[in-house]
Amino acid sequence: MSMVLLHPDDNILVLAAPIRAGQTLQINGQSIVAASDVAVGHKIARRALSIGEKVLKYGAPIGSMTAPAEPAEHVHMHNMKSDYIASHTRQATGEDPA
Repeated sequence: MSMVLLHPDDNILVLAAPIRAGQTLQINGQSIVAASDVAVGHKIARRALSIGEKVLKYGAPIGSMTAPAEPAEHVHMHNMKSDYIASHTRQATGEDPA
């Protein structure tokens, strides 16, 4: 298997092996042809994702889509923005940095 589902609520899959454009993938019981090469450790959409939708990894939001993505499409900084850093700083949590 070349993809890992880290949590049942996740809308992305993490690649355990690289995929190549034209490769047929089995995602959610559907055969989907990969549109582009994607490297190990990167994320692909588990289903269609819309602009503004939260990207879930380990069952937690890690970012928001800035462009739509089709199933098996690479989900990375070119089509999402990270919400992780901003939501996990001391200022965001109310912690005193001192």
